[in-house]
Amino acid sequence: QNCLNKQQLLAAIRQMQQLLKGQETRFAEGIRMMKSRLTTLHNTVTKTTALDPPAVSCPDLQAPVDGQKFGTKYLVDHEIHFTCNPGFELLGSSMRMCQANGSWTGEEPQCKGTSKCSSQPCQNGGTCVERLDQYECLCPQEWSGATCQHQTQTAPPVQSVPGESAFSRKPRCAKTERTQHCSCEAGFHMSGTVDDGVCQDIDECELYKLDSGPRLCRHRCINVPGSYRCACPRGYNLLGDGKSCEDIDECALSQNNCTRGTTCINTGGGFQCVSSECPQSSGNISYVKTSPFQCERNPCPMDSRACHHAPKTVSFHYLPLPSNLVTPTPLFRMATASAPGRPGPDSLRFGIVGGNNRGHFVMQRSDRQTGELILVQSLKGPQTIEVDVDMSEYLDRAFQAKHLSKITVFVSAYEF
Repeated sequence: QNCLNKQQLLAAIRQMQQLLKGQETRFAEGIRMMKSRLTTLHNTVTKTTALDPPAVSCPDLQAPVDGQKFGTKYLVDHEIHFTCNPGFELLGSSMRMCQANGSWTGEEPQCKGTSKCSSQPCQNGGTCVERLDQYECLCPQEWSGATCQHQTQTAPPVQSVPGESAFSRKPRCAKTERTQHCSCEAGFHMSGTVDDGVCQDIDECELYKLDSGPRLCRHRCINVPGSYRCACPRGYNLLGDGKSCEDIDECALSQNNCTRGTTCINTGGGFQCVSSECPQSSGNISYVKTSPFQCERNPCPMDSRACHHAPKTVSFHYLPLPSNLVTPTPLFRMATASAPGRPGPDSLRFGIVGGNNRGHFVMQRSDRQTGELILVQSLKGPQTIEVDVDMSEYLDRAFQAKHLSKITVFVSAYEF
């Protein structure tokens, strides 16, 4: 019996040894297979990295003569915008985009001179007349100046008879031995002879109204006996310095007549009552108003490509601007934001897609997530201009969503 137990134990030990040997063989085989796969993966990654093409860029672009260039990046999908100076017309492409083959879209822009009167230099109802290498403004009776920018003095004429008008006075005279000395008050000057001299008012408004000289008043100068005073147009208050004008905010002061359902927007010298309406429904595309200035697209059917490519949001913006604003000036920014936990777009494209005066603006990327609408040509008021800009989001070069901003610019009649 002892011999039998010993044989059984030896058999069990041999079985365990064979089992461990098999496990060891399979484990070693697994290690070798893992090493082989890691080596293959390493070689593949190294080869792919080595084959990655360098970042494609396009040749340098220059601003056209008598024009401007906006944009400094020449990599694929980046845009460069061009505009012409006032008095010139753009020929060629106003926007060129860098393509994957290293070339630019569009044609080289050029700025061609236009007529001197095309920029409408005459103000306040003046008529522009072409002359040799220049223009001339024919002004209405109540306006004067090279561009009809000055209001003609309307104060009563200077009277020559002492005491008959506040604009003329008797001089103050004193006799010393055989000589008589006469003088005038501040703001008056001596006119006539020593015996019948008259102190006549100095018209400060006429004296200082030249463009090259100092400006007495920001808007209108009114001559008064011995001095002057400044006046502001309707909708503005005269500031404490006696010459500057400040806009009255009729919306904040409830000095407006906007009805229910409209919103008051303060503008230079006045206000506008606006009502923002969502785009009309079309096929599967419809919108719902989520705030007074925002509309959002209703969910699209899965198979409706047109609906998915329609703007996901439509927003409304109202910008008051003074006349003849110095350019270039950024007016408006568009930016993207992703929901928490969801990957945001890795590429954005901006563009001007509508409006009634696109030539005064360009839309360009300011950083990776933001685009700016820039005013590149001054606007003369009063006028209202509309410009529509959109932002398209892409992920791995696949279109994700589009956002539309409808911007209304209210340009004041004044430069303040």
